[in-house]
Amino acid sequence: MIERLGGLWAHLQALPVFWLLLTLCIFQLASLLAKRSKGFPLANPVGLSILTLVLVLYFTGTSYQAYWAGGQWIHFLLAPATVALAVPLYQQQERIRSMLSPLLLTLAGGSLLAIASSVGIGWLLGASPSSLLSLAPKSATAPVAMGIVEKLGGIPSLTAAVVILTGVTGAVAAPWVLDRLNIREPAMRGFAMGLVSHGIGTARAFQENNEAGAFAGLGMGLNALMTSLLVPVLYRLVA
Repeated sequence: MIERLGGLWAHLQALPVFWLLLTLCIFQLASLLAKRSKGFPLANPVGLSILTLVLVLYFTGTSYQAYWAGGQWIHFLLAPATVALAVPLYQQQERIRSMLSPLLLTLAGGSLLAIASSVGIGWLLGASPSSLLSLAPKSATAPVAMGIVEKLGGIPSLTAAVVILTGVTGAVAAPWVLDRLNIREPAMRGFAMGLVSHGIGTARAFQENNEAGAFAGLGMGLNALMTSLLVPVLYRLVA
């Protein structure tokens, strides 16, 4: 019986569609758990899904390349999903115009603080110069952050890991922190989550409401632009 199950598993994991379906099923279960937890911070669907998939791959001895054969189809949908953020942004255009000055001030301060905090912590822990550079764009979305680091001679793989960790941490902790600070305004909450935790934070903001999600998408996009400008300039100033 065990041999038959082992043979079945070997057959299933060789099918790319299996990993696609498994990823979707795990995310649905994580989402259900998140709803039943009634807002418990650690019950974040994205974080739970990543942890579960890592454990599945580790204990089954499955390589990332084998998983990616099916998982890449979810990644393929990332581009149209990002473009679709233009719809809620368009719907909130009047509100965005009315809040443009405070949003830009928040953007400048938040981007600088995100860069300074990651580099500062890394420096205190004795990280190498290339590692410090790789940590700097941690709050930008992964393609932008990895592109910056690759051009400047950092470690893109380290950047990718830190960006994902930042996104999950922000999606888990940001709503709890904002609640403790008694910040209830959807636009403020969304912009903060998108600014500090990019796409994962934006997805979390949409779970609250569309207005928070729209401003999170705005924060994510503007921070990617601001980070791509600030990191090379700061790098050249200190290099």
